[in-house]
Amino acid sequence: MHPAPVRYTPSQRDDGVAIDASTQADPRSTSRENDLRHTLAERVAKWTEGVDHLTTAIPNLSFHRREAPTQPMDCMVEPSFGLVVQGAKRMIQSGDAYIYDANRFLITSLDLPGSTQVIEASREKPYLGLGLKLDFRVMAELMAQVAPDHDEAPAGRGLVVGDMTEPLYDALNRLLALLDDPNAIAVLGPYVEREIYYRLLTSDQGTRLRQIASAGSQGNRVSRAIRWLRTHYDESLRVDDLAAQVQMSSSTFHHHFRQLTGMSPLQYQKWIRLNEARRLMLSERLDAASASFRVGYASPTQFNREYSRLFGNSPRRDIDSLRGGTDVVLSIAATY
Repeated sequence: MHPAPVRYTPSQRDDGVAIDASTQADPRSTSRENDLRHTLAERVAKWTEGVDHLTTAIPNLSFHRREAPTQPMDCMVEPSFGLVVQGAKRMIQSGDAYIYDANRFLITSLDLPGSTQVIEASREKPYLGLGLKLDFRVMAELMAQVAPDHDEAPAGRGLVVGDMTEPLYDALNRLLALLDDPNAIAVLGPYVEREIYYRLLTSDQGTRLRQIASAGSQGNRVSRAIRWLRTHYDESLRVDDLAAQVQMSSSTFHHHFRQLTGMSPLQYQKWIRLNEARRLMLSERLDAASASFRVGYASPTQFNREYSRLFGNSPRRDIDSLRGGTDVVLSIAATY
């Protein structure tokens, strides 16, 4: 069974130190699984030598490296598969903490705001991770051919941790091996990715993926609403209109949106607005009033109040603090 998320307390958010999250080989693993896990770590280590982040030649595949634990960093996690091949990481989403390592993968089936933190890393044994963005069009094609291996599960949060398997380790290794043969990527890459999708659909978290990818499902409709919010965050939001747009009643839309994201549509929009304003002030050096208008606020006073509530400080003090730090996230994107 995969570990259930645990409630997260404010003191845990700020400690910035490693916790007990073993990345040793699972005693239930076969020797081949352990070899495949070790090979994955070697491949990612080779490509990330000297860099924190690498967008690879394989579309949708990225690598990440850290040589020390990090403070929590706000991010927007895209629909993706994430695996820590060495070290451990914690994802916090709406008060729930998900810890994953080389034995457990993280699937995000929606664009979800949250916070990530590397909790196990050192110069001698750096944190190494990979992320693969998911294409739900391909997922839907495979679903028509693959019978579910597990009984239908009740709908839950759009972020889950699942157990790695030998076939999944194997497929990931073959995908990463293509980086050494660039001419083969365009020909063989899509086939290996389809196999990875198949392994995920038949994993212990396959039912969650089906709930989101199924055309007409509640999860799919919420996903469409989220895509609209990501694009139109600076516009006035009438939740009833958005619910109608995705063909749901207002009450059903509210229920499923909160169930999948842990927040209401208005809270989701507010998170996007405030984080984009933070980015504008930090990277484009806009003042707070200009940034607030740019992201859709009509009142700088309301903006300052909501900004302070989310980030724990006024816009000016928060930006001054971030500029003095060394571990700043300038965009709302996932880092695996």
